[in-house]
Amino acid sequence: MTLDEATQLLAQAGIDNPRAEARLLLAHALGVSREQTLAAMPTPQQSAKFDALIARRTVREPFAYITGHKEFWSLDFEVGAGVLVPRPDTETLIEEALRIVPDRSAVLRIADLGTGSGAILIAALKEFPNAGGIGFESSPQAFACARANAVRLIGERAQIRLADWEEAQGPFDLVFSNPPYIPSGDIESLEPEVSQFEPRTALDGGPDGLGAYRALARLLPRLLSPGGHALLEIGQGQAQPMGTLFQGLELLRLAPDLSGIPRCVILRKP
Repeated sequence: MTLDEATQLLAQAGIDNPRAEARLLLAHALGVSREQTLAAMPTPQQSAKFDALIARRTVREPFAYITGHKEFWSLDFEVGAGVLVPRPDTETLIEEALRIVPDRSAVLRIADLGTGSGAILIAALKEFPNAGGIGFESSPQAFACARANAVRLIGERAQIRLADWEEAQGPFDLVFSNPPYIPSGDIESLEPEVSQFEPRTALDGGPDGLGAYRALARLLPRLLSPGGHALLEIGQGQAQPMGTLFQGLELLRLAPDLSGIPRCVILRKP
């Protein structure tokens, strides 16, 4: 199919930027840059691949799953089915970690609870070259993805473990988590890319969306070193309950994302 035909199909499927996505998928099929697509002459095999990519996107499969890649903190992460796609809003956690620990040479022990693709842990380790960290992930698919990303992007400073959070052993200076926080009843109303394709275990926060935070409230006091910090992503409208959930920890700040929505809870162990 032509680029115009692909654009029309994506528009009919409800894709927000159909022309841009069509060109990016064509570039992916051809193995060239986006700028080179206008002058490209696809082979029959490349045309067939492009048609298949467009067909996947028209059923609202996430763009990142189709290409197998997603950028986070200017790093290229491999992602795929069964792995939560990293979001730009989650970069707020890294920004806040750099504010809390301005010394980039600090020797830190870092944990990422529910590491998914490994994006948060690996980005943090890139910023703190003397740190080491462990990512805990209970999903075999996400574990394999995170381990591959760690090997490729950061090396031995990142350990990825196929384990539940409860198996983590501290102390850690920084603990990150982007836990499931969407109320169970809200998931089906989300965009099809999320509700139909991304792993429900990475989304479903229970009836009120706070189930994972209650578990973290029990876990963090024993995981954090004295003076250590936890940085947790939260969803829209969840800021207020955070003030009472984490007994024994000091709530330092609720940091907003680029849209001004409270996105990161910063806690400190006295």
